[in-house]
Amino acid sequence: MRVLITGGAGFIGSNLADRLMADGLHVTVIDDLSVGTIDNIDHLLPSDRFSFIHDSILNRDALERLIRRADAVYHLAAVVGVPYVLDDPIGGITINVRGTENVLALAAQYDVRTVIASSSEVYGKSTAMPLQEDADRLLGPTSVDRWSYADSKAIDEYMAFGYARQGLAVSAVRYFNVYGPRLDPRGYGSVIAKFISQARCGEPLTVYGDGVQTRSFTYVDDVVEGTIRAATVEAAAGLAFNIGSNCETSINRLAQLILEAVGAEGQIHHVPYDEAYGARFEDTPRRVPDVSRARDVLGFEARTSLREGLARTVSWFERHVP
Repeated sequence: MRVLITGGAGFIGSNLADRLMADGLHVTVIDDLSVGTIDNIDHLLPSDRFSFIHDSILNRDALERLIRRADAVYHLAAVVGVPYVLDDPIGGITINVRGTENVLALAAQYDVRTVIASSSEVYGKSTAMPLQEDADRLLGPTSVDRWSYADSKAIDEYMAFGYARQGLAVSAVRYFNVYGPRLDPRGYGSVIAKFISQARCGEPLTVYGDGVQTRSFTYVDDVVEGTIRAATVEAAAGLAFNIGSNCETSINRLAQLILEAVGAEGQIHHVPYDEAYGARFEDTPRRVPDVSRARDVLGFEARTSLREGLARTVSWFERHVP
């Protein structure tokens, strides 16, 4: 079986590539390396079952040559992370929407099973916890750039399910705060990576707001498992799935757990949102998924505890990040 991973040199994509290679598949990665790095996949390059294409998903001709030879497409290429979105909302919308349009149109043309990576961000400011896949969405105003990412991912899903009604076997997986080995050590877009880097340097851990906001952190191996099931379970076609842990953790608690995992005696420094991101920013107080659909249809549940996952992640940082 031949699979294509867009964004396969990124954090989640490279971990997915590892798993698919271990399963004996032929894997091709296309990535423009704007966020991903060749270091994430260099150990795979010598294999005759692995190919890397340095190109953009906006290059439709290059994408077509890859999709027409694939048996399945995992579409993970995207602009991800609040800081990236705030820095360049137009670029984020362009990559996320036009790139996904290219992938879906070509997958439909060649009848290739497809999974698109979405995000818990699509729920916006919804307070209907736990978040269900078919529940209403609640977003802020268009003057707040942060919501452009949520909208771009929602448009991706609209397109996916439009193609599904035309016969394409496609699913969407909504990721919830993924972490693990190969997180960007600069912490750009990942609170866990930022906290680990600060703790290892003996710096105060920067918590935005009062820190009582909660998230559901999901270890990358669990995310990879859920993603593969979404691509291989026949009943998954045409559906969106929450792929995440249903264990809520406050950002203050996360900071304490990371200090313990690193073995550091650090402090927590609270910074107001407007000081960090400017006035055009909003945050959500809670975000926890309803995982019943993933459990019932995919047979998937996140199994890695936060303590265990953090220990593995810190270990990776200690071995790979100076």
